[in-house]
Amino acid sequence: MGEAAVRIPKVRRQRDATRAQSRSAILDAARRVAARDGARDLSLRGVAAEAGFAPAALYGYFRNKDELLLALAADDLTVLARSMRGAGGLAGAGAAALEMLRSAETMAAASAALPNAGGGDAERLFNGRLIAALKALSDASGLPSNNRPSQCDVVLVASALAGLALLARSGRLEALGFTPEEILGRLSIRFKA
Repeated sequence: MGEAAVRIPKVRRQRDATRAQSRSAILDAARRVAARDGARDLSLRGVAAEAGFAPAALYGYFRNKDELLLALAADDLTVLARSMRGAGGLAGAGAAALEMLRSAETMAAASAALPNAGGGDAERLFNGRLIAALKALSDASGLPSNNRPSQCDVVLVASALAGLALLARSGRLEALGFTPEEILGRLSIRFKA
């Protein structure tokens, strides 16, 4: 092999590393903008300004705001899956999920972005991370995931946690006279492995 064949992969690795760093910087900026302005009100122009990029540069990383929201939510799903692993049963995994979902606005914004995602890489990444989070919930809670009815139970528990997070975040759970711990306890009883 000649010298040029050795240099090309090195240049490609450097370019890929630079691209990954830029993408990470954009996501970090988007997270700051979402925390400050709300994920639903996030704009590519605002993210570009926060990241120190020209607005058009973001289109090299994300086709639109929906793809950016899905990327943020996919990252949140990774954090969610990690927090549920080894959390100590359904109550522990549920508490970890509830804590994350109550504070992460990107998940709700991503649900609105999914119909507009067009089935691209961002949607596939989100779906893969969602499956990983469901698997982590299944493993942490002791719910099997080896057949369709069991998988349905895991999705049902995840849906209950998402709804519980929505009620808690909006103050409706407290207004109804319930605590998250009380509901998590009932959920654990209903879905004992």
